Amino acid sequence: MAHNLIDRARKDTVPITVLSADRVAAWRKSLSKAQQSWLKGAGFSGKAGASVLMPSTKGGVEMAVFVTDDDTDMWSWSQLAAQLPDGSYRIAGRLSKSASNDAALGWGLSAYEFTHYRKARVTRPDLVWPSNAERARVSNMLEATTLVRDLINIPAEDLGPSELADEARKVGRKFKAKVRVTAGDALLKANYPMIHTVGRASDDDPRLIDLRWGTRGPRVTLVGKGVCFDTGGLDLKPAAGMLRMKKDMGGAAHALALGQLIMAAKLPVRLRVLIGAVENAVAGNAYRPWDVLKTRKGITVENGNTDAEGRLVMGDCLAEASTEKPDMLLDFSTLTGAARVAVGTGIAAVFANDDKLYSDLEKHAAMTADPVWRLPLHKPYRALIESQVADVSSTSDGPFGGAITAALFLQEFVDNDVPWAHFDIMAWNLGSSPGRPSGGEAQGLRAAFAMIEDRFGR
Repeated sequence: MAHNLIDRARKDTVPITVLSADRVAAWRKSLSKAQQSWLKGAGFSGKAGASVLMPSTKGGVEMAVFVTDDDTDMWSWSQLAAQLPDGSYRIAGRLSKSASNDAALGWGLSAYEFTHYRKARVTRPDLVWPSNAERARVSNMLEATTLVRDLINIPAEDLGPSELADEARKVGRKFKAKVRVTAGDALLKANYPMIHTVGRASDDDPRLIDLRWGTRGPRVTLVGKGVCFDTGGLDLKPAAGMLRMKKDMGGAAHALALGQLIMAAKLPVRLRVLIGAVENAVAGNAYRPWDVLKTRKGITVENGNTDAEGRLVMGDCLAEASTEKPDMLLDFSTLTGAARVAVGTGIAAVFANDDKLYSDLEKHAAMTADPVWRLPLHKPYRALIESQVADVSSTSDGPFGGAITAALFLQEFVDNDVPWAHFDIMAWNLGSSPGRPSGGEAQGLRAAFAMIEDRFGR
């Protein structure tokens, strides 16, 4: 059993009859008057997403009924799993492959609970694997999503830069990937000065995590922001602003999990995952506002605010990624509050320098119920990050367009001929809903993997 998905039905397994919304009226008419009365008493609406348990003549449950329509996705199945009582269920009949995958994935995600520090409190019913589901594919996605959620949910005391590097090594060992970690002052010798600068005030040395897998095929490079905790540095956050900052390594969790998906699917690509793992701490050697920083790219950066540290870490990673001219470069980061103001917390804001890349991503986002929304790399706003003393400033002086100016800053480190997309994500559920408990969350993961698989998997 994995994620409440089981191989075989039991004697007490209840069948789930899946009805499209346009078939409900005819199905009602086929029932006995007693059954129709039962539906009325149960408040069964017959609309998409509705479900009901039908009693048997022996006093037990004869079947569950679940209504779907063209908009039914994996989260509808999470909702069903949350509504049904404990027990085991199977889908009567045969769904399409995509619907079967959605059913299994949604059901499996409904079983997620973060239990590193306490026993499980929630029980969910079991589902027999749908007959047409791609088990390996669904299981891989469940494992990757669990990895993202768990890494984000673990507090910084137990997941600093050193532990994040250990997690990358675990993933690497599982798939026989090469993982190289450069730490502390060795970052200066290796010419990753911004990663070193941001993380040098912490007792846990800053690190560059570099995972490589595959020797043939297109180059796919993933970059993740691994700020394991963000105090804001000398531009100190207030207490409320620090409350969720264990999640500031959410981009790293996404890059690592997406890499895991690619390796598990054995896609014919040359994969590279680059993570700048740091803690943005306060100490006597902390970097300061208006310091001018050296970079791997060779340009200089005037540091506008020590609480805009993630883009500095990402800059060195993106500069290194560009040297190999990958066929696709994706980065993930919990970068700006401005992106949340623009699109809210449930949508991944995406910037791209390649229209076809974004178009493909948008298509797969719709197919995987993993919403994205494009924001512009608006060239005139580049003037907002001009510096009087360095090649570029890390921040704008004004309060507007912060997600855009941050993306434009990152673009300084990406070569123009490299197809690139930047995901600015929340990586956190503020509230709970079936399949999506409060806490760490994967955003853009399913869409990005589906796009990569579609482009390079065949």
